[in-house]
Amino acid sequence: MPEYFEFKLPAKILSGAGALEHIAHELEGLGAHAPMLMSDAGLVRFGVAGQVKAAMEGSGCHPAAEFYDVPADSSIQVVNQAADLFRRSGCDSLVAVGGGSVLDTAKGVGMVLAQGTEDLRQNMGCEALPRGQHIPYVAIPTTAGTGSEATLVAVIADPDRQVKMEFISYHLLPDVAVLDPRMTRTLPPRVTAATGMDTLCHAVEAASCLQRNPISDAFAEKAIGLVMAHLTDAVDDGDNLAARQGMANASLLAGAAFSNSMVGLVHAIGHALGGVCRVPHGEAMNILLPAVMRYNLPKCAERYGELLLPLAGPEIYAATPAPERPMAAIQAIEGLRGRLAQTCKLPARLRDTGKVQESDFDAVIARALNDGAIIVNPREAGANDIRALLQEVW
Repeated sequence: MPEYFEFKLPAKILSGAGALEHIAHELEGLGAHAPMLMSDAGLVRFGVAGQVKAAMEGSGCHPAAEFYDVPADSSIQVVNQAADLFRRSGCDSLVAVGGGSVLDTAKGVGMVLAQGTEDLRQNMGCEALPRGQHIPYVAIPTTAGTGSEATLVAVIADPDRQVKMEFISYHLLPDVAVLDPRMTRTLPPRVTAATGMDTLCHAVEAASCLQRNPISDAFAEKAIGLVMAHLTDAVDDGDNLAARQGMANASLLAGAAFSNSMVGLVHAIGHALGGVCRVPHGEAMNILLPAVMRYNLPKCAERYGELLLPLAGPEIYAATPAPERPMAAIQAIEGLRGRLAQTCKLPARLRDTGKVQESDFDAVIARALNDGAIIVNPREAGANDIRALLQEVW
């Protein structure tokens, strides 16, 4: 635990049934009256973006522009196009409805506008962006996984260079995060499960990495308990709004935790699997988390033992002898993973994704070793360690 730490979560959080109907009031409080509504074509097709628009208009706030061309992996070009539409339409604020790609695109648009630039490339730099012009930003997540509504990170692709750029700045954090259970109601079971395991991984790694602090611990531990209480219910019954709300709250809490502490080796390898083999991020987290926790046990046994409390509840925690608690914590996660494999066939091994070959391991290892998340993992990992982990989950 560090002797000094910093923690920031400036967003006002609107959580619960009817949260959408409060957006107009929040924009007015931010001095904004001409928002640009951003989403993607799929959410328009399924009526999710329309729900948000209707809620805003029902409260007297009409979007001055609408941008629905955000792809699954957003890019510099998309950010620049949206920023151009914002300027031409006389907009003064951003309302983004979607998963991580949409929310990160909105962060990119905010960067371009705040800095008065024409191209996102002009804003490249880590934690170096000045505040610039304030562009009010309301984030409305439609998955309970990325936590982008509570993080200071935006990942945006540069297709010309075939790289994903990571922008980090406290100025990227939204002014308002809207967690309404209606926004995740249409998520299919497998996506619900995968994004939920992403949330759990954010929380476990945030609670055990080298930069953890007392506040991030509190957020992460609460997120873990919410995932264990609500994820299977949300997977089994997408119309269970209490479970959907619990997972939305968990995602935000975990996002705030890792945004202020960081993640670790699960994410380093998971990012590499996504980049090299296109393994969906949540599936990679589900596959890797127990194996990496076992790898970290020599450094994290005491901490994992403490996490058994939110993972399994006070009765099991009290009944489990202290030396057995670390493995019991891992087993609790494996139990959840087993239930998800049965109900929605969420893969628990790399071979089951259909996207990874053992011949990919060298490229995955090279990328994982260069991923920033590996720096704060509680136990150092080299190429041979990562190879052994990949073989273990193969």
